[in-house]
Amino acid sequence: MKLQKYLTIFFILIINISVIEIVSADSRVSQDFLMGKFNPKNHPGFVRVNRKFASRNGMYLQKEAYTAFKRMYQAALKDGVRLRIISATRNYKHQKRIWEAKWTGRTKVSGKNLAKTISAPVNRAKKILRYSSMPGSSRHHWGTEVDLNSFSNNWFRYGKGARLYQWLQQNAKKYGYCQVYTKKNKARLNGYEEEKWHWSYMPLSSAYTRLSDKHLRPEYFSGFKGSAVATKIDIINSYVLSINPACK
Repeated sequence: MKLQKYLTIFFILIINISVIEIVSADSRVSQDFLMGKFNPKNHPGFVRVNRKFASRNGMYLQKEAYTAFKRMYQAALKDGVRLRIISATRNYKHQKRIWEAKWTGRTKVSGKNLAKTISAPVNRAKKILRYSSMPGSSRHHWGTEVDLNSFSNNWFRYGKGARLYQWLQQNAKKYGYCQVYTKKNKARLNGYEEEKWHWSYMPLSSAYTRLSDKHLRPEYFSGFKGSAVATKIDIINSYVLSINPACK
């Protein structure tokens, strides 16, 4: 009887330790990985994008997302469409540089120095958030997102750009990719403006979206200029979760 009792206690301890490890891993994903607080160069799940598929060297994606993209690239090429990655993984530090350059006016937004033209922090943040994410809130942290060919919606309206966009609309889903920022409508009232160039690898990003909803809070966003407004604009619900419903 004593042996049975000790074995029972032993197995309970093992189960509890496993639960703790799972909870800890889940927490680590939500607060570090989801917020881009790692270097993709050193992450075992990431690979460097071959220059053949990209506009420049030094970009990274998760292995699964990259494999799917290469399959999509080859299929598009057979149809006379050449996909080109112009942005992929951006970690917290990378996104912080982009954000603070716009916040301080070093980078102009719509031709304007926001530090001089918009003094109210919330309004300045919302102006930047039309197309750029706060550090820690970008889907590009996850290694599942690609920006393709052009950062101009207008480019995708005519000629080669229109043909490329039409091909993506008709075929990207076959390879797991989805346009996360479509035009705003009743199903997507808030968030970023339309981005015809931004495509997300859903088999992975859908889970990260759910984890963001479960674990991230506006008060977690700190360490960069303008971070105090994250709670005032509800960065999680208004931006992180406000995506094309088809991509959830």
